[in-house]
Amino acid sequence: MSFSNPASQAKENAAAYVNALMDLLGTRDPMEVQAQQIELLEAEIAGLADTALRQPEKPGKWSMLQVLQHLADSELVTGVRLRMILAHDTPDIQGYDQDAWATKLNYSECSLTDTLEQLRVLRRVNLKLLRSLNESQMNRVGIHSERGPESVRRTSQLVAGHDLLHLNQIRRIKKAIGV
Repeated sequence: MSFSNPASQAKENAAAYVNALMDLLGTRDPMEVQAQQIELLEAEIAGLADTALRQPEKPGKWSMLQVLQHLADSELVTGVRLRMILAHDTPDIQGYDQDAWATKLNYSECSLTDTLEQLRVLRRVNLKLLRSLNESQMNRVGIHSERGPESVRRTSQLVAGHDLLHLNQIRRIKKAIGV
């Protein structure tokens, strides 16, 4: 499954985007999916040359390394969102333009080692937080600027679906560039 969610259409596509992520997750435990993601990503890219990691799927699309940096920065954003929802009553949760981040934060120039370390550390601390929460905390809600009310539980589910979406994207890029 492929799904693009450009910022210019994020509000209009919100329901379809959420449905796509939830369909990918299915009945799997979101925290287990998140716990396994980095190992699966590392297996997919093991042994690939730096040039392959930096080669976009096609012009105007991301490379595997850009996808990995997007996942690392998404984990940073997720950590802030979770903490805002847990510490504040019904906070506003700001969406962001992933393509602007990729361009303006130079994803094409990032280091694989640094990107994976960022993802590992942030995922570990976010999962530790999620696993420590009680039912009431999992049900706390923030108001996402594009998708409306979202609980901590739903955020965890969406992160897991997002993980699967981008794992599939990396597999698709590998096939497209012939590695």
